[in-house]
Order: sequence, then structure tokens, then C-alpha cells
Amino acid sequence: MVEFNPYDAETWANPYPAYAALRAEAPVYRNDDPQFWALSRHADVLGAHNDWETYSSTGGVTIEGVEKDFPMLIVKDPPEHHWHRRIISKVFTPRRMAELESFIRRRAGELLDAQRDAAEFDIVGEFALRLPLDVISELLGIPAEHRMTVSHLSDLLTERGPDTDPGQFAEASAGLLALYLELVAERRRKPQDDIISMIMQTEVADDEDGRTRRMADEEIAFRFLELGSAGHETVARAIPNGLMAMTRFPDQARLLRADLSLAAKAVEETLRFDPPSQLQGRSTTRDVALHGVTIPAGAKVMLITGSALRDETVYDNPDAFDLGRREHPSTLFFGFGIHRCLGAHLARLEIKIAYQEIFARYPEFHVDIDRAERQVSTNVRGVSRLPFVVDQASAPVPAGA
Repeated sequence: MVEFNPYDAETWANPYPAYAALRAEAPVYRNDDPQFWALSRHADVLGAHNDWETYSSTGGVTIEGVEKDFPMLIVKDPPEHHWHRRIISKVFTPRRMAELESFIRRRAGELLDAQRDAAEFDIVGEFALRLPLDVISELLGIPAEHRMTVSHLSDLLTERGPDTDPGQFAEASAGLLALYLELVAERRRKPQDDIISMIMQTEVADDEDGRTRRMADEEIAFRFLELGSAGHETVARAIPNGLMAMTRFPDQARLLRADLSLAAKAVEETLRFDPPSQLQGRSTTRDVALHGVTIPAGAKVMLITGSALRDETVYDNPDAFDLGRREHPSTLFFGFGIHRCLGAHLARLEIKIAYQEIFARYPEFHVDIDRAERQVSTNVRGVSRLPFVVDQASAPVPAGA
């Protein structure tokens, strides 16, 4: 009988065998402690994402659902979801993304060049964490002196495990909220040509009643809490996930090293092979009959993206990292339907540039997977430390070479 607890440290370190067992033996799985149901097959996960009326986000997107009462976009369904999303979508316009590209590349180069003389360094702490943190901070206007606080508190938001303080989520969210409320209040006093000021001044029509809507200060602060956390956590985990995959599959690393234009494909395959966002929580609004099992109304259901993207009925040889892969039936790693990630394009861009800058500078390297350190969290899977080892027969290429 298959057992699955996403907070078990051994499972978190490598959940894919458990996912395969779920798909084969229990595509509709029930866990009594903690209480949740789980869908693991691609078709079922995709179907649930597209059926928000049955699989609601309003009960929270984690097993515990501690965030369900917060005024956050991820726990809103239509009609309220629509007008909030319309405002926030203005943050991620093509023009803003194009403006950020040169900043991302310059910052990636600066971080890597700072390690130019190191034979080994922590690619997470020195690069993968700092790059997306600086990017989302640049986009949102978070001052440099607050950025590491945002990173630390965001980690505490998602951390889970037997030693986790039960009050940690509330304390971390309160700390982030206070920081963002302070930034909002500052922009009220002194409006600037930045994202915070733009969101304050943006009005949109509500489809439900036709009234013009504008976000209150607390709503803006919560939007920034979401964007500030999600905007760097997933990218910070995806970059080392991809480097570990290419260390395990050195032939694919050689392909990318020989042709940096493959970086975009490396991004897609990283997000399929080992996505940082593994689980998305929903709550059923009615009884659901699926594969001979009935999920009752009001149940917590986890949509296992990490399993869906290894579904052997959809992907050939799904447990291989393959830059030549052609099957990409859906971008489930960014969610789907009305809750698809607004920052998907930005995340792809950051990871692509990270790969290009790393492979351009280091003719030969590997990451030491055996010394990687992991931290169990709600739904963002990755490593908190990963040694990046420069091959002794090789030296980093100076910037601009």
C-alpha cells in the first residue's frame, strides 16, 4: 500500500518514486494525518486547475490552509479574483520585462564574478538566492537594506518539519506585512514613478457590478508579500535544481555548453524534470467521483505538479533530463487556468540568463549533490545549500571574454 506524506524528510529529498506509485496504485490518494487528498496524474491535475468552481483556492493553497483568511490573490476565486489580477498584471507588462533583462544579466555577471577566484562556493547562497531577490526587489522597489529580511522571512513562511515552530508562519507573515505597509505608507506620502505608486493609482472595472475598484493599502501590502516571496523563492530553487539535473546528466550539460541558445530549452526541462513548486492546494466545493473514489465536498486536495510532470502516459522517458524533449502539453509548473503564475515570463527569463552566464564563465564545473542541504517546506522544493565546484583543469572565463 503506497504511503505519501510530503513533509517526510526522506520523501521530500526524492519524492518521484512515491509519485510513480501514486499514479499507478492510488491516483486519488487519501492521507489521514495530515488530512488531505492528492491527485497525481497529469490529466487529473490539469483538469482540477481548469475547474476552479469545483477545486476552489479560497480554502488555502497549502495542506494546513493557514493563509486562507489573508486577502491574498492566490486564495481568491472569481469574481473578486478578476479585478485584483487585472491590477497586478500591469506589473508584468512586456515593456517592464524587457527593461529588466539588462539588469538581470548585469546582476548575474556581478554575482558570478565576485566568486571568480573561488575553487568552490555555495551556488545557492552566493548566486541562486540573491539574483531573483535582487530582480523582484528591483521590480517592486524594495530597498536594498530590506532584501535579506524579505528572503529570511519568506523562507520561514514555507518551512515545515517536526522542529518547525507552530507560530512561525504568523510571525513571518506579520513581519513581511509590516515591512510592505511601511513602503506603501511612504509612497502615499511621496509618490514616485514606481510599481507601488502605479498600483495605488490604478483603477479597474469590476465585471460583477461594474463599479470601479482600487486596492486598499493592506491589499497592496499583501500583493507585495505574495510577489516578493513567490518572485524569488521559485527561481532560487529552480536554478540549483537544474544544475543538479545537468550534473546527473552530463551529456545534456555538454549540449548546453556547446550551444547557449539551448538555455531556453534547459529552463523548460528543469521546470518539468524537477519543478520547484511541487504541490498546489485546493478545496472541493462538491463531491467529486474520480477513478472509482469519491472525494467529499469540503476536502483539502493537493494537486501534485511534480508527479504530473513525470507522468509516463504524457512524457517519453520522463525520468530523464532531455534538452531534445518535444512534449510540453501544458506549462503546469506555473499553474494553469485563472491562477497561472503572473510572473512566469520573468521567472523563465531569470533562469535562462542564469544558465547562460554560468556556462559562459565556467568551461567545466559540477555541483556536489552529495553535500546538498535541503529544507522541508510546504510546496517549494529545492536545496538551501549546494557546493559549486570548479574543475581543477579549468578556470573561469573572465567577464566579457
